[in-house]
Amino acid sequence: MTDDAAAPDLRASDADRERVADVLRDALAEGRLDMEEFGERLDATYRARTYGELAPITRDLPGPGRTGVPAVSLAKDPEAGGDWAGRIVGEGDAGTSTWAVAVMSGFQRKGRWTAPRRFNCFAFWGGGEIDLREARFADREIVINAVAIMGGVDIIVPPGVEVVVRGIGIMGGFDHGEEGVPGEPGAPRVIVTGVAFWGGVGVQRKLPRAQKQLLREERRREKLERKEERRRELDGSLQDHLNLHPVREEREPHPRDDR
Repeated sequence: MTDDAAAPDLRASDADRERVADVLRDALAEGRLDMEEFGERLDATYRARTYGELAPITRDLPGPGRTGVPAVSLAKDPEAGGDWAGRIVGEGDAGTSTWAVAVMSGFQRKGRWTAPRRFNCFAFWGGGEIDLREARFADREIVINAVAIMGGVDIIVPPGVEVVVRGIGIMGGFDHGEEGVPGEPGAPRVIVTGVAFWGGVGVQRKLPRAQKQLLREERRREKLERKEERRRELDGSLQDHLNLHPVREEREPHPRDDR
């Protein structure tokens, strides 16, 4: 990208914005930005029209050719079991929360929280959401005991987690759709138990928000690449047409032509 200090008012191209977006994706993956900061900066990137607007977005982030980049790589070698090894905290952490109640209301457990070995929840004429996509786990196997009476509890797990459902439905039900999916090596196991009476306990498997954002950006980049490819093909076709059918200049009629 052209030096933004020398030409802050110069218009930025789609390629310039994508290079800035790549720096932000790397910063998110390395933990330099959280999801909220990543989303705000990414929105600002695609709104930017000039180099002067793009420059502040990555000014505090390392990148190719930037000063202050650590000489020693801060990236750690992956541990056995991938990222799961760092998310299973063991006996030292009993869990952020061990129970929840919703009576004609609702509850949520989501974001960066620690799921305990056993989590008890109760929903009566209400609903609850237990989101494990960004959670840490107190053990490799946790139990969620859900009681739903004329209410519902939704449990969201990330890909790679094994799910076992052992709940009992009485004029209600437990969702068994995610059972039987093999877990990744080192991933935790989530056991769902309890009772649903005129209610339900659902289990969904969804990507973490950061991965969903990265997939959206990847699709956006692919769309831009396809658009650029179509433009090049159109330019090539137009040039071929001009080569086969050159434009002839019309000659002005000579006075003798009217005779």
